[in-house]
Amino acid sequence: MQQYGVLVVDDSSFMRRCISLIIEKDPQLFIIGIARNGIEAIEKVQRLKPDIVTMDIEMPEMDGMTALKEIMNNCPVPVVMLSNRTDKDPETTFRALEAGAADFYLKRVLLEETVKPEIIKEFLDRLKAIAQKARKSEIEEKDEISNSENVSEILENILNMPEDSIEAKSGLADLLIIGCSTGGPSALQSILPRFPKETHVPIVVLQHMPPGFTKPLAERFDTICNLRVKEAEDGDILEAGNIYIAPAGYQTFLDKKTDGSIALRIEDCPFVESVYKPSINVTLDSAAPIYKERLLSVILTGMGNDGLVGCESVKKYNGRIIVEAEESCVVYGMPRVVYEAGLADVQVPLSNIFNKIMRYI
Repeated sequence: MQQYGVLVVDDSSFMRRCISLIIEKDPQLFIIGIARNGIEAIEKVQRLKPDIVTMDIEMPEMDGMTALKEIMNNCPVPVVMLSNRTDKDPETTFRALEAGAADFYLKRVLLEETVKPEIIKEFLDRLKAIAQKARKSEIEEKDEISNSENVSEILENILNMPEDSIEAKSGLADLLIIGCSTGGPSALQSILPRFPKETHVPIVVLQHMPPGFTKPLAERFDTICNLRVKEAEDGDILEAGNIYIAPAGYQTFLDKKTDGSIALRIEDCPFVESVYKPSINVTLDSAAPIYKERLLSVILTGMGNDGLVGCESVKKYNGRIIVEAEESCVVYGMPRVVYEAGLADVQVPLSNIFNKIMRYI
């Protein structure tokens, strides 16, 4: 059984203890050290070499954002931002993700008296998946260095490989739906700003986030994208050249109106059995019978299996599916289950996702 060392960084001794107790519930995780501020965090990352770090944002002497940037520049290790401030200031969270944080989590969600066991399990699974990916990448990097004498042969093989076995031409899709979770905001940033103004299909994005985060996310993307980006609202009519980010805390459905237009229906839906709000499955299930073979779905990095059932619906109606390859995923969970179920038309790293999308739309 692989084990992963966690460095817990927080200026509160109470919080350090609470977070440590949660982490120690999983036999694959152990506390390799604690730090009270950013200065200590940097020193202990260099000395203890943890597999993953949980980092508070607001701390004395050196805050978490400053420490994060220093760690990413000088001794990269996966960092999960763990703070209450992110609940009040999503902008801080997005800046942390842009600076290299692997993920973020709200302390209050973990420390509620009535916290559900599945919430704790999901948090611990995220830590393990991120740490595992980082360790695997480090091993692969060392192997590449040790096998550097074969580089020319490898490059020749790559050049001789076909780009993929899927024939695709533009104009085959009328709607693009993108689903993602852990690592999603950064992945979206490498895709959404690249769409040109003349993009002739609407785009719906389902990103697993806490309530209150999707509206600032949409506003942030609206400032850097060629297309209009907004948080989806109940009753919105899908229009080409618009990106709709499904609101956290609700489920997003698609309805075909009598005039042929497609409207978004946003509901709380307590009857829907899903831990995810929004759920990729729910939205794909409602979109597939409307768009049929004209639906393109993209599954990016993320924990768990949300999207699998929805992709089954997409294929039932002959739609197309692109999934992100393991090598670029922060967590290879959601794309993996879709790929291993044989539902993906093509699997490519993040750097190739946009080009694949444009071959269909």
